[in-house]
Order: sequence, then C-alpha cells, then structure tokens
Amino acid sequence: MAVRRIIRMGHPLLRQPARALDPEELSSDVLHRLVADMIDTLHDYGGVGLAAPQVAEPVRLAIVELSGGPSRYGPLPQVPLTVFVNPTIEVLDGESAGFWEGCLSVPGLRGFVERPQHIRVKALDLSGRPLDMTFEGFPATVFQHEFDHLDGTLYVDRITDTTKLVFEEEFERYLVPRMLDPEDAGG
Repeated sequence: MAVRRIIRMGHPLLRQPARALDPEELSSDVLHRLVADMIDTLHDYGGVGLAAPQVAEPVRLAIVELSGGPSRYGPLPQVPLTVFVNPTIEVLDGESAGFWEGCLSVPGLRGFVERPQHIRVKALDLSGRPLDMTFEGFPATVFQHEFDHLDGTLYVDRITDTTKLVFEEEFERYLVPRMLDPEDAGG
C-alpha cells in the first residue's frame, strides 16, 4: 500500500471531531486501503498507534500495536496490531498516573500527561465484530491518547504543568537518565 504523510499540530483536521463509520462502510475497498496505508505509515514512522485523523481522514478509526517487553515505562504487554472502529472508553478506576507522551502529529516534543490507568475499550473490528478489552498502566494511556485524536484533542491539551513540555532531545539528555536512576525519585 502506501505510507501517508502525517499531518501536524496546527492542521485544522486535527481539531475536528471525526465522524462515526457506518457498518456498511466496513467492507469498502476505500476503508481497507486506508487501514493498509495506516499500518504502513505506523510502521514507517515507528509509532505504537495511529488515528485516521492523523493522516487527514476524519473518521473514527485507530490502530494500536504494542510489541511488549521492557520499556522505560516498565514491562509492557503485547497488543497485536488491532483496528478499532468507533471506539469508546470507559474508565474503570479513576486512579491516574502520568507518563511522558509524544505524538507523531506533534514531532520533536514530549509532555507529561496524567490519565486514568484502568479502562475498558469497546469498538468494532474491521469485520464489524465487537471488541471489548480492558487495559491498565501505560497501555491504557496509549489508547486514551489515540482515541483523543478522534475527538480533536491532542496530548498537549491535557498537560496541566506546562513546565513539563519539553523538546525530545532535552528529554533524552536530561530526563531519561533521571528516570532510569533508582536513586532519583523525581520524574
């Protein structure tokens, strides 16, 4: 298929709520091409998730793929590449935690965002079958981040302390070493 250009913060489509997909659209060649392009784009850009509005398609569709294993956020479960059509999130526990988020539509920056850490995701898959999954920890953050795009929200809108919005180079140079140092309890 094709790698699409990811639109960046400032593009008006990123700030518009996406429209729900009708069940009859799920079998269309156009939608299947979009999903194939989104998969190619996600892999080319090296992300863990991508929402259709990020490739200038204002529909309620997102893909997520977590490879599992160790990360700076602790061990991650594997979430195979999954397509989510018209997803919704239900918060199962209001306890929140913060992570340094980045975004393919906001390149070069990281921001500390606190989000609920136990959620249920309901959606349809590309065949129209219902999905019902629960996630905790960092994966819960990933899903909230991706599905925010479907409502015209970017992670920078959720930063409560703007001193925790940094360039990625400075994040890697100054903050990652502190995060990896067990003597440093700061974040």
